[in-house]
Amino acid sequence: MRELIAVEHLSFSYPDGQQALSNVSLGIYEGDSVAIVGPNGAGKSTLVLHFNGILRSNGHVKLMGRPIDDNNLKWVRNRVGLVFQNPDDQLFSPTVFDDVAFGPMNMGYSRFEVERAVERALGLVGMSGFEKRSPHHLSIGEKRRVAIATVLSMAPEVLVIDEPTSNLDPRGKRDLVDVLMGLSITKIIISHDIELVKELCPRMVIIDQGMIVADGNTTNILADKKLLTAHGLATM
Repeated sequence: MRELIAVEHLSFSYPDGQQALSNVSLGIYEGDSVAIVGPNGAGKSTLVLHFNGILRSNGHVKLMGRPIDDNNLKWVRNRVGLVFQNPDDQLFSPTVFDDVAFGPMNMGYSRFEVERAVERALGLVGMSGFEKRSPHHLSIGEKRRVAIATVLSMAPEVLVIDEPTSNLDPRGKRDLVDVLMGLSITKIIISHDIELVKELCPRMVIIDQGMIVADGNTTNILADKKLLTAHGLATM
């Protein structure tokens, strides 16, 4: 199985001196659906922000064998799509079409290629027909699916999603889970939603205090109550 993302002995501290990651090593493989779980402040978001170069790793993170650095940042961001927890951070255009088209247009796609990319991405998230709608008038669940489409329009190899079901009602959550289940792309999902993790992610990684404390089969990890309790996850 092809390794897409390789993290080797990654440590990271913020400018105020707070250590967010300590000697983290992790491999993400083609076709993986991985949940990254841990208490608040554990380092989950800090870790995934290294995957597309928002945070830098000084060579400790590689994508398909290439270090993530200034020389290949555009290449990296075309292949690792990041969906933020708040969809309003990604939706800023007058229409859904414009938001989803933004990435392909900036890549220099032709008008025909842009339209095809938008059509495909919206179809994948069940939002076909919403092209002319204002994203600001959509429900939170619809916004989240459009935010995912803005990433899928670039045809990335890896999709990273931060807390995809937060603030969703049961119908919105079900719709989003169905969308994510239908995507054949490699997925990395940060989530506290254990039902989502069980349904979507055969592999689970627990991070606590900036360190990976478990990495394995989701069912096996969730059965280890002692482990979950030790890392503040027992309520899951």
